Amino acid sequence: MARFVNVAAGQLGPVARSETRTEVVARLMALMRQAHANGCDLIVYPELALTTFFPRWYMEDQAEIDSFFEHEMPGPQTRALFDLSLELGIGFCLGYAELAVENGETHRHNTSILVDKRGKTISRYRKVHLPGHAEHEPWRRFQHLEKRYFEPGSGFGVADAFNGAIGMAICNDRRWPETYRVMGLQGVEMVLIGYNTPVHNPPAPDHDDLSLFHNRLVMQSGAYQNGTWVVGVAKAGIEEGVDQIGGSCIVAPSGEIVAACTTKGDEIALARCDLDLCNSYKRTTFNFDVHRQPHAYGLIVERRGQHMMADGTPVPSGKSGRGL
Repeated sequence: MARFVNVAAGQLGPVARSETRTEVVARLMALMRQAHANGCDLIVYPELALTTFFPRWYMEDQAEIDSFFEHEMPGPQTRALFDLSLELGIGFCLGYAELAVENGETHRHNTSILVDKRGKTISRYRKVHLPGHAEHEPWRRFQHLEKRYFEPGSGFGVADAFNGAIGMAICNDRRWPETYRVMGLQGVEMVLIGYNTPVHNPPAPDHDDLSLFHNRLVMQSGAYQNGTWVVGVAKAGIEEGVDQIGGSCIVAPSGEIVAACTTKGDEIALARCDLDLCNSYKRTTFNFDVHRQPHAYGLIVERRGQHMMADGTPVPSGKSGRGL
């Protein structure tokens, strides 16, 4: 029996710093109603969907920083979204800033959750690849302080949900092939990715004209090389003076884009995703059990980069690995 999941990419336009959670949740609910009216099983929202992208500002007051974080999920202002999920019988994936107290310690993560058709959270992911910087850099027109405000997550899990194997990633994670491969090794069939990506990259402005190209390149290659659907969803448009790319799209295991948003505002793009299509790639070109050669990939886990070992120590002299 074929396994189909009707998916909506629930793109958001800009969220102002002055916009309340209640106002943003109302926008999310409007998109959910549109998705339900079009027969969707699942709607995917962007990274940090409940607030403006606050890492663009340098802040020292911890209370001000924590005002952008959710202390519980659902909370008083987000409960309505979960209630609507139950009422309509549609699941969702939501990105937000999470403040969690675990074993008496406070942790702050860039998080996404997967919620089933009953409005129940079934999976949680915390962003692993935090981009940007940790200290104020006055030369920038806007900051990118994710390394200051968040701590990285611990890994990439896959959940049995929506009649398939579903994984999540967030923004910068989509640029790293390890993101897709770790989930691919777990048999992932759909990867849900929310992002907030500025058009302008202050450290490398020569990349600006390639922002949308790179966005699609990494998601299409990740989908194809791991035989999985990928749903990439933006918070787009000019937000607090910063132009963010759109480009929300749904990518098939072939690497082809099958649906995409066409604006930088609140919008949905829809696709009927056949999860069994993944097998066309998982059982042929990318049959990992038959074709992968893990003995040749040691450097991937032994090293962080060309000059640093995974444990943070320098690569030993004479061990560059070139010519091996």
